[in-house]
Amino acid sequence: MIDLTLTEEDKNLINMIRVMGENFMRPLGIEYDRKGQAIPPDHPFFMMLARTGYQERVASLGRELEGDKADAERGKRERMTARRAVIIGEETAYWDRGVAVALPGPGLAGPPLSIIGTKEQKERFLSIFKDREKPHWGAFAMTEPGAGSDVARIKTRCVKKGDRWILNGEKAFCSNADRADFIVVWATIDPKLGRSGHRAFIVPRETPGFKVSKVEKKMGLSAYASCSVVFEDCQVPEENLLGGEKAYEGKAGFKTAMQSFNATRPTIAAMAIGIARSAYDYTIKFIKENYMLSRPIPRYHKIKDDIARVKRYIEVGRLLCYKAAWMADVGIPNVVEASQAKAFCPMVAQESISLCLDILGDAGIQNDHYVEKLYRDVKALDIVEGTGQIQRIIIGRRLFGLPSEEV
Repeated sequence: MIDLTLTEEDKNLINMIRVMGENFMRPLGIEYDRKGQAIPPDHPFFMMLARTGYQERVASLGRELEGDKADAERGKRERMTARRAVIIGEETAYWDRGVAVALPGPGLAGPPLSIIGTKEQKERFLSIFKDREKPHWGAFAMTEPGAGSDVARIKTRCVKKGDRWILNGEKAFCSNADRADFIVVWATIDPKLGRSGHRAFIVPRETPGFKVSKVEKKMGLSAYASCSVVFEDCQVPEENLLGGEKAYEGKAGFKTAMQSFNATRPTIAAMAIGIARSAYDYTIKFIKENYMLSRPIPRYHKIKDDIARVKRYIEVGRLLCYKAAWMADVGIPNVVEASQAKAFCPMVAQESISLCLDILGDAGIQNDHYVEKLYRDVKALDIVEGTGQIQRIIIGRRLFGLPSEEV
């Protein structure tokens, strides 16, 4: 049975995020949306988070429990990794998704490191987040200019030469790559091999041959940097092959990538629900202050119907995210469930925010009104981590028992 109970640690974490969100995240999100630029890495807010141990706490997500094995038998685990990520994803996105992605921590590099990485790799690269003096970031690079959701078609090459791998290629839309201490990069030994040719590498920022070529301009989510990166004869030590050679026997290279996606897609979906919830709360407040819904005016009846629909979408979407995350935590294959959450939540979040804009009328579409910003922010969530169209293909093929090689 799915356990939806929040632990005391969950509740404390949510309360901490709410304080942080109200006082810092939402104001910063609005400020840097108007500026149209990312929050600088040396911003006092990030420095404060480092001092309070926030990045260390976030870096523990996805790490296996260590020590006394009896902990795993208690029936109530201290850390439910995917579920905890869903909780954090929804709550931080509620305050500002752009700022949420900009926060210090391993980011999307965390799940593959935790799922695939060797003990030595986890210790080496995740231990930097214990630093209380300054913030640190990780980054993840899969998408390419010619291979977005179709990740089986990546062309960035990796060639083994002696005790090093040589990487050549380019990646796009890498969050926080401009400030990351390391980046987890997916490449292929031969594009003709498809999935079985995939390899992942941990590339430290100072590695020769690695550079950030461009910081993209976006219509929303301005608070964090989306970057294009280039690898030109980038030499990576063999010990930085994520998980070691045994992790890539057969088609395991692609399977490890999908493992991390199936853990993170519910989190992205939950972020969409968080944004929809933010629009809902803003709109409810506006309605109470501006409308007398007891009056027999047809428009007011539609307002009540629309806002009720938004509430239903939020509740159903959250449950889909929780189920997919719970399955990931207990080791049940969740390909369909992760894709269902990812396909459903951004779609209904967009519809929800559109309904809120309809209710707000002219007040909703002005640039100084909050919901207009959310409308621009939420669109990206239908695209990142596999587009909604790709998720529907995955779901359909799985439900009909069709081969998944082309998905």
